[in-house]
Amino acid sequence: PPAGWEDIYALVVELRKDRTAPCDDSGCEALPDRTQTPRDFRFQVLISLMLSSQTKDATVGEAIRSMQKANVLNVESIVAMDASELNSYINKVGFHNNKTKFIKQTVEILKEKFDNDIPPTASIMMELPGVGPKMAYICENVAWNRQTGIGVDTHMHRLFNALNWVKSNTPEQTRVQLESWLPRDKWAEVNLLWVGFGQ
Repeated sequence: PPAGWEDIYALVVELRKDRTAPCDDSGCEALPDRTQTPRDFRFQVLISLMLSSQTKDATVGEAIRSMQKANVLNVESIVAMDASELNSYINKVGFHNNKTKFIKQTVEILKEKFDNDIPPTASIMMELPGVGPKMAYICENVAWNRQTGIGVDTHMHRLFNALNWVKSNTPEQTRVQLESWLPRDKWAEVNLLWVGFGQ
């Protein structure tokens, strides 16, 4: 492990105690409705993440909340709606046309293969259209409370390189290096903690 990492980590934990970053109230931990069935909750985690790439948390929050309000943020409803209706809910999100296509393909897969639930592991989630390692590991953590990897985004990748905690060219390389030394009991919190710190 890098020398002195524990002190810096503890400082960031302290700085993040107030939980006032955008990701704290509009990230995939905060947005899904925990009063729904566990299956619908897990689906909402996945969709929050699928909408999140190249998009501000507040914009994702708006899209998710409008779908929740209309009671359509579940596999069955999105299977039943046409692509243009789905697009109308998410049209402020970056790359919404691609994401509409990915989500429509994903709900068909969830219906056929997973009994309207999300896949049970990050590695299977990565087979879904538009879902990469970062989304899959975060989804597995939030939806299933399992940590088989760390979700690393571009902000974390830059921060950890600046701190000399890793020497890497991509978020995926950062993830592998980070997992080689960061204690496993930190894996669940590391994404929200550091993304919020960056914000």
